[in-house]
Amino acid sequence: MPTWLIVVIVVVALAVLGAVIWLVTQEMQRKRLQQRFGPEYDRAVEESDNPRAAQRELAERERRHKELDIRPLSASARERYAREWAQVQEKFVDQPPAAVAEADRLLVALMAERGYPTEGYEQQLSDLSVRHAKTLEHYRAAHTTQQKRDGASTEDLRDAMVRYRTVFEDLLTDGADEDHHDGEHHDRRNGHEHDDRRDADQHEHRASAQPRTEWNGGR
Repeated sequence: MPTWLIVVIVVVALAVLGAVIWLVTQEMQRKRLQQRFGPEYDRAVEESDNPRAAQRELAERERRHKELDIRPLSASARERYAREWAQVQEKFVDQPPAAVAEADRLLVALMAERGYPTEGYEQQLSDLSVRHAKTLEHYRAAHTTQQKRDGASTEDLRDAMVRYRTVFEDLLTDGADEDHHDGEHHDRRNGHEHDDRRDADQHEHRASAQPRTEWNGGR
């Protein structure tokens, strides 16, 4: 077999191999992004003329998110926000539009304390989508109602409150178990197993006292 033919065969084989590797890599990337972003992946692809461009945009969201200092709330901060949310829910009974506006404000404040930038609504959606994609559509729907709250019906406002609460609870509890386990490990390293058990019991008692998701909007 001539040498030039061998060279051609090798070049073609390498080209085919490279194409296969590229296709496999792209498919793995697609599945990874789809798994991480869930419905947000489908939304990004639908809104883009090019699925590859949508994937690049989602990957860019991941890159930006890694640079953020996202942190879990302390137990005391979680309790404080839970109390503030309970007050907002009580306010809904007499002042639905004002309560919805307050819910939006409280949610943004919670984002900021967790370490999310809050310079704009669209950027908030982008940053939240990396870790909170499952509740992001609730935020979109609630925010839309909040923007037209003075002309929205009471049922629409109640629905917005329920949706805000879904996102709020997602942000409130995200990272709480991780934070608790880190503290537990630190205490055990210092010989405080008994104190750790006592703190865990107190945390469980406080958590049971927090408002749950059965709120029906004051009906």
